[in-house]
Amino acid sequence: MMSLQAGIGSFWQALKEAFVVDLPIGEGFTAVVDFMQAHFDLFFTAIANAISFVADNLTTFFNYLPPQLVFGVLAILALWRVGWQFALFVLVGLYVVLGMDLWPESMDTLGLVIAATLAALGLGLPLGVAMAKSDLLAATVRPVLDFMQTLPAFVYLIPAVIFFGTGRVPGTIATVIFSMPPAVRMMNLGIRQVPAENVEAGRAFGCNPLQLLFKVELPLALPSIMAGINQTIMLALSMVVIASMIGAGGLGDPVLAGIQQLRLGTGFEGGLGVVILAIILDRLTQSFAQRSRQRTAITTRLKQFFARGEGARSN
Repeated sequence: MMSLQAGIGSFWQALKEAFVVDLPIGEGFTAVVDFMQAHFDLFFTAIANAISFVADNLTTFFNYLPPQLVFGVLAILALWRVGWQFALFVLVGLYVVLGMDLWPESMDTLGLVIAATLAALGLGLPLGVAMAKSDLLAATVRPVLDFMQTLPAFVYLIPAVIFFGTGRVPGTIATVIFSMPPAVRMMNLGIRQVPAENVEAGRAFGCNPLQLLFKVELPLALPSIMAGINQTIMLALSMVVIASMIGAGGLGDPVLAGIQQLRLGTGFEGGLGVVILAIILDRLTQSFAQRSRQRTAITTRLKQFFARGEGARSN
């Protein structure tokens, strides 16, 4: 038996030496990072300053607002967009966050999520439009998006720390990279699913490509776009705890403290705060997508009704 195992081991070793070639992928990645650090320092400094300006000002603004004002605004939004039951949940949820003494951390998280979402949408939505207009670009970018969505979230922290150090800026940048793919995919999908007759009608009325995009394609693709925005916000929130490992702050800090110091209650309170914030943002953004879808369906039915009426009159 031992001789058989030794024979199999020697055969596998010989096969490996004959056919398997070592691929220095890690060394190549390190070389690329070193090159970028040496030649693109001003570029990374500009990005860091822009992200820092937006994230710091947003977190300062939300922390400056009195909790009563935040309670009122979010409750009114919930009542308007969803209903009184959800408005009641918003009030109770925010009261729980305030009672757990996690209000500053929640406002920091809200500022970081909004800053990351704005950056992800600013990069992702134009890229999605370009993919919808070019099959070649779509085929090129799609594997990159697959890679971005399947790469473990912790891996995003490595280049962020290398290029930007620790703190809120690298946490925001890692969150942007992690949360951007849904915005790109849903924008591309939404524009591609616009009915061809609507596009042809727009061209028949003399729309140029820019007018066609803003007056026909984007309004009809709005439900898909809002779904992509919703997914982007949810992914940004899912990075909160991970980004706290490099000093991003927010509700990830008590969760991280609970893990590191085995403080179960502290970690549970931080996680509960993330859940409450996620539910509020999720339901509010979903309401915009649902209303957009309902308006699109109503508009389509009205067009069909009037088209039938005109056809009957012509007969």
